[in-house]
Amino acid sequence: MRHTQPLDAGRWANVAIMFGLRSSGGSYEKMRSEGYLDLENPFCAQVTKQIQDHEQESELREQMSGYKRMRRQHQKQLIALENKLKAEMDEHRLKLQKEVETQANNAYIELEKLAKRHMVHMEKELKTTSADEKKFQQQIMVQQKKELTTFLDNQKKQYKLCKEKIKEEMNEDHSTPKKEKQERLSKHKENMQHSQAEEEALLLGQQRVFYERNCRSFKRKVMQKKHEFEQEQIREELNKKKTQKEMEHAMLIRHDESTQELEQRQLKSLQKLRMDLIRLQHQTELENQIEYNNRRERELHRKHVLELRQQPKNLKSLELQIKKQFQDTCKVQTKQYKALRHHQMEVTPKSEHKAVLKALKEEQTRKLAILAEQYEQSINEMMASQALRLDEAQEAECQALRQQLQQEMELLNAYQSKIKMQTEAQHDREQQKLEQKVSLRRAHLEQKIEEELVSLQKERTDRIKHLLERQEREGDSFDMESMRLGFRNLGALEYPKDDYR
Repeated sequence: MRHTQPLDAGRWANVAIMFGLRSSGGSYEKMRSEGYLDLENPFCAQVTKQIQDHEQESELREQMSGYKRMRRQHQKQLIALENKLKAEMDEHRLKLQKEVETQANNAYIELEKLAKRHMVHMEKELKTTSADEKKFQQQIMVQQKKELTTFLDNQKKQYKLCKEKIKEEMNEDHSTPKKEKQERLSKHKENMQHSQAEEEALLLGQQRVFYERNCRSFKRKVMQKKHEFEQEQIREELNKKKTQKEMEHAMLIRHDESTQELEQRQLKSLQKLRMDLIRLQHQTELENQIEYNNRRERELHRKHVLELRQQPKNLKSLELQIKKQFQDTCKVQTKQYKALRHHQMEVTPKSEHKAVLKALKEEQTRKLAILAEQYEQSINEMMASQALRLDEAQEAECQALRQQLQQEMELLNAYQSKIKMQTEAQHDREQQKLEQKVSLRRAHLEQKIEEELVSLQKERTDRIKHLLERQEREGDSFDMESMRLGFRNLGALEYPKDDYR
């Protein structure tokens, strides 16, 4: 440690006042204005400089702490916004997922209802067809029974007429014996009965063929109607699936568009906050730099004021040094004068001593006057030179400070411009990345839609093909069975006729 001289009571008082500045909440300017600081006192000036340095360091520390707090707060705001946007996106995706699941469940329920409705309709149609078939068979049987009754009645009438005709013929024939007539009548009756039995059998056979053929034809018609009904149902089911798939695709496209809109809005929100915080940060940096510049200029101004106040003391000290040199020179000249006078007195006759002394005195006075004038001129030149030197030095310090502060301001502006450009470039990259992400996602969605449509069309083609093939096999099998039973070219239904003969 550097040892200093002991302080007297006055100096201790000044130290107590100055160092009580912080604890009392005062300031350098306040204590100076109240007259506690004596700037003419070197000790006070030193302590004052220490106080000013301490205040400057405190201001810088406070400024830096505030800047760091601001940066941390900005980071917290960005993180908070990112978390908020992430939660919003998660909620949005969950909502879309629920909507997709709801749509899928509704589609499944609709298909289940359609399948049940088809089953009910099919059962109803089968029951109706079975009832129609029984009714159709009953109609044929009633008609055929009626025809058979009429046919039998006609046979009886014919038999009776033939019998009476034969009797009349036999009654007119008196030549034939009665026994022979009886034999001829019995034989004729037998022939007629046999003929009528054959006609009845033929009629029954025709009726049976007609019945079986029409029943077979009716079954074929029922089968065709069932096939048409199955085709109608499968078309309805496939059209329903197609409609549901189109609705699902429209929903997925709407979801993609809403997600894209939300992503764009979130990105703009995040980028806007980032730019706002950067502008606020740059504004704070600029204000801090301006405050720093003003403080540096004030410090230099105070330094120059102090130097100007201190200059008279310095000049006075230099003037005293010059005067001392003058006094020393005068003493030397006085000694030289005395030695010269003593020498002249020795070599000069006594009668001339008075004149010599007067001449020497005048010469000494003249030289001292010239020397005093020279020293006075040196003092004036020294004062003028010191004043000019101080002005030039202070002006040079001002100019250097202005250049330094200008360079620092330019560096700050360049740094801020660089940060802004980097942020804008980052925003452009984020926008391009988002556009690529959206484009790729949309391409995948369109590819998925295309694949699902192709798959749905394949399912439609396969199911219709399989149905038609099965129906064709059923039709072929039915026709082969019909041919085996002796029925060919089953076409339109034939309705019972009055005569099968």
